[in-house]
Amino acid sequence: MGTTATPGFDTETLRRAIEGDSAADLVSLYADDAEMRIVDRNTQPSRPKVLHGRDEIAAMIGDVYSREMTHSLDQCVVEGDRVAFVESCRYPDGVRVLAESMASLRDGRIVDQTMIQAWDE
Repeated sequence: MGTTATPGFDTETLRRAIEGDSAADLVSLYADDAEMRIVDRNTQPSRPKVLHGRDEIAAMIGDVYSREMTHSLDQCVVEGDRVAFVESCRYPDGVRVLAESMASLRDGRIVDQTMIQAWDE
C-alpha cells in the first residue's frame, strides 16, 4: 500500500494517526511551520482555506476529531519527500466525507498539504 521513504513517516504511521481516537497523533505528523490548503464547496480553488503552522492545523483537526465519526485511510503512496492519501469519514447518521491530499515531507513531518474534500449533502 505504501513504502517507507522518509524517517518516521510511512503508511502505517499515517493509518494509526488517521484512524485513531485522538487528534494528537495526527497533529504530531505536522512540522511546526506546516501549511495546509483546503479546497471544498465553501473554499473553492481560487480562495482555499489556508492554515499556517501546526497550531492552526491542530485547532482544525481537534475540531474534526471532537465529532462523533469514524476515519479510515483508504489509500496511501509515500515516495521520496511526497505523500498522497485518501481518507474517508462517516458520521453516525450515514453522512460520508471523502478527502484526498498531496503533501510534502521534511524530516518525517508534513510541511505542505493540499486537501480536496467533499461530503454528502
